[in-house]
Amino acid sequence: MEAIAIFFKVTLPSYFESLPIPETFGGLLQLTGADWLRMVPLVGTLGAVIVLTVMQIRRGKCSGNGQVNQSVEKDKAKVVHAFDIEDLGDKEAFCRCWRSKTFPKCDGSHVGHNKATGDNVGPLCLSRKSASS
Repeated sequence: MEAIAIFFKVTLPSYFESLPIPETFGGLLQLTGADWLRMVPLVGTLGAVIVLTVMQIRRGKCSGNGQVNQSVEKDKAKVVHAFDIEDLGDKEAFCRCWRSKTFPKCDGSHVGHNKATGDNVGPLCLSRKSASS
């Protein structure tokens, strides 16, 4: 714990005091190459914090206008698919993420969608009861 205290109370303030940070924007033009090299750790750290913060903020936002369906039958006012239960096989998986290339059937696109968005959507799975049950 002592090492951490020394770092924050002694080492870090000494480092900041030694940096050639100009008081005006015009002073940036007066810095030498050696001055800029001494500021690389500070500028790099600040840049990384800014980039990571922006990425985190953007990640929390939805896909723009709030539409879930981004590509399936966009020429229609409403997308509806109807199936006769008798025509379905023993097992069917239907897409709920709207990313499937075989929509309305699931092709596993939700896996990539979930990784990219942090979502947890999966398919709607239908199966017939076996005759013995």
